[in-house]
Amino acid sequence: MTDAADAQPRPPRSDRPAVGTPLQFRWRKWDGGPHWVGDEIYLGSDRWGDWLGQPAGWRNVRPGREFPAEHDSVTLMPPSGEYAYTHNAAPHPTRVYIDVAWDVRWDAGVPTGIDMDLDVVRREPAEPYVDREGVLRNPGDVYIEDRDEWDEHRVAYGYPLDLVDRLEAVAVDLERRVRAAEPPFDDATAAGWLAALAALPPVESPERVTFPDTAPVHDDSTAADPADPAA
Repeated sequence: MTDAADAQPRPPRSDRPAVGTPLQFRWRKWDGGPHWVGDEIYLGSDRWGDWLGQPAGWRNVRPGREFPAEHDSVTLMPPSGEYAYTHNAAPHPTRVYIDVAWDVRWDAGVPTGIDMDLDVVRREPAEPYVDREGVLRNPGDVYIEDRDEWDEHRVAYGYPLDLVDRLEAVAVDLERRVRAAEPPFDDATAAGWLAALAALPPVESPERVTFPDTAPVHDDSTAADPADPAA
């Protein structure tokens, strides 16, 4: 980890699960519809917030899609509740994937949040690639993606204008911070939590989530997605 004072794990909190507890991060859309559910393990907290880990092979599922993680990853839930930052272990081509969000928080011991479409990514494939908007990218590029989905949903769902302004600013600031490798978005901070995940004894993943047949399908990706455009 980068700075001992910043990145040292903090003592356990009584309002958090025990370190090593399996749980599920449950995302929803603005209209309350179910979205991605990721099987995770609680790792602990530091000055940046709470950290979850997903071992390779654990499940990610939403209405209409399911896949196992190909590599370990760790996810930060910051106190602001405005994003969730995931760092995938090498050699996953998407090293950094930040879901811009709203109301990321703990609900009766369950991490939850509203997916707000915009994502900030840093991809590290072996070769240049074409992103989802058709732009030629180089390995290591940092950028905001899914602006088309954001533009569509902010009208369809009627996002409040003050929230639109706030989250657009959040996305731009996250893009800058990731590009500058500011903690906690530097590789060293994530490496410390990936090591903590690897050091845990094996545990069983949570039971598989099922959705009603009538659940709406939102056709977008998630942090550990093997359908990544750089894969």
